[in-house]
Amino acid sequence: MDAGPASTEEMNADDYSPGGEVADLESESDDVSTTPVPEACAGMRLDAALARMFPEHSRSRLQAWLKDGHIRLDGEPRDAKHKVWGGEQVSMEVLTAPQDMAAQAEDIPLNIVFEDDTLIVIDKPVGLVVHPGSGNWSGTLMNGLLHHAPQLAEVPRAGIVHRLDKDTSGLLVVAKTLTAQTALVRQLQARTVRRHYLALAVGQVLQDGLVDAPIGRHTRDRTRMAVVGGGREARTHYVIRERFTRCTLLECRLETGRTHQIRVHMANIAHPLVGDQVYGRKVSGDPRLDSFPRQALHAWRLALEHPGSGEEMAWETPLPQDFEDLLRSLRSGGV
Repeated sequence: MDAGPASTEEMNADDYSPGGEVADLESESDDVSTTPVPEACAGMRLDAALARMFPEHSRSRLQAWLKDGHIRLDGEPRDAKHKVWGGEQVSMEVLTAPQDMAAQAEDIPLNIVFEDDTLIVIDKPVGLVVHPGSGNWSGTLMNGLLHHAPQLAEVPRAGIVHRLDKDTSGLLVVAKTLTAQTALVRQLQARTVRRHYLALAVGQVLQDGLVDAPIGRHTRDRTRMAVVGGGREARTHYVIRERFTRCTLLECRLETGRTHQIRVHMANIAHPLVGDQVYGRKVSGDPRLDSFPRQALHAWRLALEHPGSGEEMAWETPLPQDFEDLLRSLRSGGV
């Protein structure tokens, strides 16, 4: 799935809304709680009052629960626009997501960089698909997560809030609770999660820069993304880390997280990524570059606010062996 059109280098809240992460998965009730509407909410719409009363859940998630009858006011289903006056009793079924039939637990080795009761940060290797999908119903990161932490079966998408392409390596954060998942999606939506990549681009990049160009489906080839008028806002910052004769090592920072964003943006400025068979196809003249079997892209740094403690946290991970070996060969000279 990650290699196809549905995969992303990053999936942030622009593509993954706080309501959308659960709307197609929730169906089981684990608990029913009853809470009085505070007097401070008098005169508010019910959905607005719920958002104030239950900040651990997104407003769109609460609206979906209300619409489906999982939230009731004084025992009765109510419309989101219904006014509250304080003192009414809100009964809410706290929902969890049933495990997707396609996502069964599998004992897959995971390179865990950090884990606590709230988060898991994983260094994803090249070749590992994130979600089960057509042609990849097993052996995915989700399968491995469900084996490592079975409680993730109760969290939509096993807590995954952003993705990496199958052949992109690096850091990826997973939420272990519904509350943490909502908090992380909100951070992605606010663009406060810092995501830095190392990318090897074909050609001599002359200076640091910013690609600010909208991305959408290619007008003719719907399996690919492209810079298109009317596409969704996409911004990629890049700085030069190292220059070689026929390529340039860049550090890219995502401001947005569109499908294949870095790959599309670099190809758009005539510096496609080394090894990119979809957006590259540019012969460099150096056989070491032209034979590299995948896009040379690695998510090396991730920084965010811990959803539980509020602490600013950051992680870094070294390049995978194939990428490091390529750089070592380039530094030794030759073609």
